[in-house]
Amino acid sequence: AMAFIVWRVAHQMLKRMRGADFAIDAGRPYFDFMREVLVFLVALADRIAYARLDGAGREEFTVALVRHLARTLAENEDELLGAPPAGAPGHAERFIDLVNEVVPHYAEFGADPVPPPGAGAFHPDFAFLRYLGTRLAPTVPPDERRWVLEQVMSIEAPEAVAQVQRSMRELFDPAPRRG
Repeated sequence: AMAFIVWRVAHQMLKRMRGADFAIDAGRPYFDFMREVLVFLVALADRIAYARLDGAGREEFTVALVRHLARTLAENEDELLGAPPAGAPGHAERFIDLVNEVVPHYAEFGADPVPPPGAGAFHPDFAFLRYLGTRLAPTVPPDERRWVLEQVMSIEAPEAVAQVQRSMRELFDPAPRRG
């Protein structure tokens, strides 16, 4: 369930960026953008799972999330761009390698917890959000790169964080809430 939500949140971010006149073309730029946003959202979901699950549960959750996202991404890339050449890593493997490379960088950044303790909600710090912006800058044309940081840090990332936190809370605490 969370992989579907994460995919949808990443796709919504892409649509909003395009709506803000960023030229993220179909094809390789589209998938480069999606891949970076998905890694950011995996890091976010893993951080939330850390506050809610024991070590084994967190690992199981995060591994399942990454594998499902890798399959979805690979299916889409294979369909739209074609399979990688023989002997080259597949799209799923490339995504998993990127997760393994980049998520530890996000782990270095801070976040302020949001009460109640143990709920897993937090406000990512400036560096956490800025890192996403710097990772996304190469996915847009050079003349748009200076605006990516502002758009991502002030609009896109906070909205994505809120959506993932809300979804994780509902996933882990499915009891109906009183309005």
